[in-house]
Amino acid sequence: MDVKPKILVARRAPAAVLEKLSAHFDVDCHAGDAPLSPEELRARLQGKAGVYITGTERITAELLDACPALRAVCTMTVGYNHIDLAACTARRVLVSNTPDVLTETTADFGFALLMATARRMSEGERLLRDGGWKSWAWDFLAGSEVHGTTLGILGMGRIGQAIARRGRFGFRMKVIYHNRSPLPAGIEAELDARRVAKDELLRQADHLVLVLPYSAESHHCIAAAELALMKPTATLVNIARGGIVDEDALAAALRERRIAAAGLDVFEGEPRVNPALLTLPNVVLTPHIASATMPTRLAMAHLAADNLVAALTGAAPPTPLNPEVLSA
Repeated sequence: MDVKPKILVARRAPAAVLEKLSAHFDVDCHAGDAPLSPEELRARLQGKAGVYITGTERITAELLDACPALRAVCTMTVGYNHIDLAACTARRVLVSNTPDVLTETTADFGFALLMATARRMSEGERLLRDGGWKSWAWDFLAGSEVHGTTLGILGMGRIGQAIARRGRFGFRMKVIYHNRSPLPAGIEAELDARRVAKDELLRQADHLVLVLPYSAESHHCIAAAELALMKPTATLVNIARGGIVDEDALAAALRERRIAAAGLDVFEGEPRVNPALLTLPNVVLTPHIASATMPTRLAMAHLAADNLVAALTGAAPPTPLNPEVLSA
């Protein structure tokens, strides 16, 4: 009888996903919602050929060296800044993520967050719940227009393009974007979007949405100097990664009304939130839930499992990040 490879599922996962994995592997599942500590993760990975992780388990060179049996790291997230991809590749450890399946859902949420931010929805709800709604005035909770304004997108990948479609064709917004590389001309024409320099994006956007991957290069790419270029009436929405924004600088800009408002689904130290943001009325805060519909989260979970099954059974994983490992 063949011995099944051992894997670790580092966080509570859907029953159907565990059933799928159990058909191929000897599964060690951490059934809790709290992440394993680095020490616990290292201990549980001993002798494991693969690991199924979320965005909070950090895969470092040191961890890989302590777990020499590891051959596959499969995350059920699109972002992978919690994984040292170069270290994995150097050790011939396959890494995969879950793109595409959450694009439209995340874009829906990003646009919802933009609208909630522009129209002061959270501020209005807090006022109502606290008994502060006493009368009407012509400028009572007056927010910013969305339709017909300029939508700026920093990071024009799949999700950025999906947000552009919503803005251009749903709300008749003018779409400008900044990307390291221009989109193909056909896609630009389809979206009626124009690539501009980053400074011009910041100056022109009425609503700026951040959708770029996190990296050392993008760390705090929105800081005091960038915020100073934005219109005082502008809003900023971040559904990318928290470390892209200097949260202290953002809090100061919001407090001093140098920009109108912000909507944040991601935070640099999450689940901890910068205390300076919690006291501000002109910021909408959500707990990293842009992809959180049940169909999308299940699709992400199953894709991560399919990647892991393929990686350890000799098949081609659907969405590898370092496919060169397969032919090494």
